[in-house]
Amino acid sequence: MSKFMYSGNYTKRGVKGLLKDGGTARKDATIRLVESLGGKLELYYWCYGKTDFIMIVDFPDHTTVTGIALNIAASGSFTGNLTPLISVEEMDEMVKVSLGNWRAPGK
Repeated sequence: MSKFMYSGNYTKRGVKGLLKDGGTARKDATIRLVESLGGKLELYYWCYGKTDFIMIVDFPDHTTVTGIALNIAASGSFTGNLTPLISVEEMDEMVKVSLGNWRAPGK
């Protein structure tokens, strides 16, 4: 499973829905969606400032989570940002990747 951070901001339409349904209803709807597609919601927070909400989700692949983000964006209720997250252990493996005889352009 890969972790992703999804954060975003509500549009006027989204704020109206949030005011009508409440925060718990939005979290519950998110859990149902994520779990129905094989994922898991790790955390869900409301924010104020530049970002209205943030969540961390686990998904088995990038295709599913990106498809969700695209469909949610098309709803017009909020704008979002999908960010893949890298664990410390994954970064330790990434820094071991060697470029071999590769050279930068112009070198």
